[in-house]
Amino acid sequence: MILSGALGAASPATVSVSISSSLNSFRAQKRYGRGLTIAEFKVIDRSGARVGEYEDVSRVEKYEMSATDYEKRPDSVRSFLKRSKVGKFNEEEMLKKEAEQEQKLTEEKAQAEAISVGARCEVRVSGQPNKRGTVMFVGLAEFKPGYWIGIKYDEPLGKNDGSVNGKQYFECQPKYGAFVKPQYVTVGDFPEEDYGLDDEM
Repeated sequence: MILSGALGAASPATVSVSISSSLNSFRAQKRYGRGLTIAEFKVIDRSGARVGEYEDVSRVEKYEMSATDYEKRPDSVRSFLKRSKVGKFNEEEMLKKEAEQEQKLTEEKAQAEAISVGARCEVRVSGQPNKRGTVMFVGLAEFKPGYWIGIKYDEPLGKNDGSVNGKQYFECQPKYGAFVKPQYVTVGDFPEEDYGLDDEM
């Protein structure tokens, strides 16, 4: 309920009050004497609207168009994209992207095949400190496309326990596991470093 008032032009002893509701089109104009106290002021909404009645959009019936009908419309976004040959409607561009994705996957596969489970490694990502650990998983994963290397870090510098979205790819303590793209993993003689996290102070 919204109240707004102004001094009445007819008489300085009255106040003109405009009453409206955010729930419906209820509107009223009333005049009250300036001597009226807040305790005496009372507005009763007889519009029949219940609080929140128009705020729950889940009960609003929505119009839905079938994919076939939408496909036939000449004024849709899809028809504009088709006419303009934009995004997935540009065959040449899509074929080029597919070829690039295929090339990237082939490169990732070759890099992943050079990494074996059980090998010591160092993860080198630009802008982040180098992290050492042991390779626990090599291959395709369900959480994202492409080849992934599952690492068990020497210290709790990871993001998981070897599982993502409920699927366990390998086992390790929480925060010790991570999945990294093959290009960031260097296999070699990387002895476990003492990060000093277990030192007593």
